[in-house]
Amino acid sequence: MQGQLPVCLTLLSLAILALLPQVQAHGYVAQVAIDGKIYIGNVPNAQPTPAIVRQINDVSPVKGASNPYLNCGQDAQKAALVAPVNPGSNLQFWWKGGDGSDWPHNIGPIMTYMASCGSTTCDQYDSTDAEWFKIEETGLEPGDMTWYQQNIMDGGPANVTIPSTMKSGQYLIRHEIIALHLATTMGGAEFYPSCTQVNVGGSQVGIASASEEVTFPGGYSDDDPGIYDPDIFDTPIQYTFPGPPVASFVSGTASSVSTSSTGSPSATGSAGGTPTSSSPSPSPSPSSTTGPALCRLRQQTFAVQTPRSLSRVMAAWIKSLGS
Repeated sequence: MQGQLPVCLTLLSLAILALLPQVQAHGYVAQVAIDGKIYIGNVPNAQPTPAIVRQINDVSPVKGASNPYLNCGQDAQKAALVAPVNPGSNLQFWWKGGDGSDWPHNIGPIMTYMASCGSTTCDQYDSTDAEWFKIEETGLEPGDMTWYQQNIMDGGPANVTIPSTMKSGQYLIRHEIIALHLATTMGGAEFYPSCTQVNVGGSQVGIASASEEVTFPGGYSDDDPGIYDPDIFDTPIQYTFPGPPVASFVSGTASSVSTSSTGSPSATGSAGGTPTSSSPSPSPSPSSTTGPALCRLRQQTFAVQTPRSLSRVMAAWIKSLGS
């Protein structure tokens, strides 16, 4: 048996290389729609054009909770534009793989934070010391088996609603996916933060309390239950969102999906809207921007439909070796 194990592991490695379904690239926010108006983002590491999304230079994930790029993404640069929004505005974040294909991951939460740009406009704001408050968190669909992130892999957007009582002013929106397919190992979680610059109109006065705000890095730890999770493939999934709870003033815009605060297991959870599984409407291709994205590996077809995650296939195969 001892002589067979290395052979088996070699065969498994070859199978992974042959069947690899979702590492063709990692990804980025390719465009944002605000109340139906589309704002195209920049392809990472390309020649920048005026946009509201801060451009990153690499589609690879941010690794480690103390990484300074956890703030707004890989070497994120200030964007030239600031988009107008209003309390209650509906935003759609369209994620793409680095080669313009659909988002490649389907395990882990989607969370959205906001931070005031203070006395300056967001196109001039240094977000290093920004104080972020959470406006929504989305985890598992009812039944605790499938993540809402699957809808993004299927080509849909992540939907976020600006809180209906949001105080006017200039804000960064930090929209984030955490991919947890490697989170059974400490430091394995993959962070994908993205920052969008907006100006909230109206005359509302809702703000977060200081105790509800965090900095990035600083808001997470590598050993947080929702970041390091050895049981992430055990079903039904019991998940705890990392970071602060959704700010209390946001409760007036809660969607029909239940919300779970930090420190308590959650089956679902959203305070500002959930990704949709409906077919996305045609949209301009982000690949039209000049310059290539990094990490251009092609997605290949993986015939096994259940389970959907290759990591889950690996876990089941390795468990069978000991039986």
